[in-house]
Amino acid sequence: MYWQKRFNRTNPDRNLEKNILDIRDKHKDFGYRRIHAVLRKEGINVNKKKVQRIIQKLGLQVTSYTRKSRRYNSYKGKVGRIAPNRIHRRFHTTIPHQKITTDTTEFKYYEIDEKGRMIIKKLYLDPFLDMFNGEIISYAISKTPSAGSILSAQKKAIKITSDCPYRRTFHSDRGWAYQMSLYSCELKENKIFKACLARVTVMTIPLWKISLDF
Repeated sequence: MYWQKRFNRTNPDRNLEKNILDIRDKHKDFGYRRIHAVLRKEGINVNKKKVQRIIQKLGLQVTSYTRKSRRYNSYKGKVGRIAPNRIHRRFHTTIPHQKITTDTTEFKYYEIDEKGRMIIKKLYLDPFLDMFNGEIISYAISKTPSAGSILSAQKKAIKITSDCPYRRTFHSDRGWAYQMSLYSCELKENKIFKACLARVTVMTIPLWKISLDF
């Protein structure tokens, strides 16, 4: 019968599967595209889709590079009150602690799991930076985007900048955390202006990198 002949048929891809297994053994983080490129370099002409099917069949999919590895974006739409833009690209000031800027920054690092696979891990930095000299006056670090982390760093920044003789301005993008009522109320209670832009400005990011000695 047909199914008996098919069952008794030898695996035509046995050698190709062995080559793929050998490549993955040497390169734990290679997906089907990079494995296909190595096969081509070794003179093995095979369709890329076939390599993908065999990798799926053998359960060799790379799990370290997924949607979670994409760049973090804190904007989730309008979830609260958005403050007006009070900075108007005036990013420098001659008065210490008058203009403060903040944004959540994602950092990636790698760990090797028990099976020898490279896994992406993430940390989230919430710094508050003084536009007067680029100094980070407070910060908090968390393993996930956290309102508690931002509010903790915010309280420290408010306390440190309380010596400013002028009314202060805290500048941010329109990320979900900066639209929270808790964040806004804390600023209002301390008579601090809140300023928002659609995105964090490109001028503030290099200042953080300088302050962190990147």
